[in-house]
Amino acid sequence: SSLLLMAGIMVTVGLCRRFTRRRLRSHQRLCTFLLEMFSTFQICACTNELCLLGNVEPKPHTALTLTYGFTVLHGLTLTGSTCNPCGTLQPMWGGGISVEMGGLKIAAQFVAAVLARVFMHFIWSLEVAEPHFGALSQGCSNPMQTTEMQAFCIELLFSVVFQLTILRVESVNPKYKVHLIALLITMLVYAGGNLTGAIFNPALAFSLHANCFYDKFLSYSLVYWIAPSLGKFLMLYVF
Repeated sequence: SSLLLMAGIMVTVGLCRRFTRRRLRSHQRLCTFLLEMFSTFQICACTNELCLLGNVEPKPHTALTLTYGFTVLHGLTLTGSTCNPCGTLQPMWGGGISVEMGGLKIAAQFVAAVLARVFMHFIWSLEVAEPHFGALSQGCSNPMQTTEMQAFCIELLFSVVFQLTILRVESVNPKYKVHLIALLITMLVYAGGNLTGAIFNPALAFSLHANCFYDKFLSYSLVYWIAPSLGKFLMLYVF
């Protein structure tokens, strides 16, 4: 049921993106906002559901396999979208897009993060699948299983590694590039998922753990917003 739900989300988002490109191409700002919003919604909604499947046996093989598989699917279906505020900072830094357009994309990403969380909570309340039972009563799932400083360093390091890899594989054939990126994300999740969740995406982190931001805003904004953004700036400055 969970796999069918995620497949349905991807198909619906694909149709919405196609409609937006065809009907709103002349409205550049609105088209850009909606495309980025739909794409980020897909990643946030599917990742919310994947988090519920993390305890499916055999652990962690099932969760890692699903992470790799759906990351490949996201890469193949969401071409042209960054779905990550940190990724949007790169063209803004290099002058590829204006600050206004970059801000519009980041706003779309956080709007999508909130919409995805609201939508998934509604789906979980229906309890159509076994993993949904009791999902709404978890509150803050507390992804940080280490000290705040260590969590900050992990998310910063993962952000640098991920964004540097994105730059290095730009010239690689797209059909191979998505697999390389998916493999890297799966390796990072395996290495640090039990410590911080290995998110390195501010919008996704807010969608997954909004309750934690409400409870401990300073700690979670430092680890899941500032650390990956700082990692991106350090990588751009050095390389």
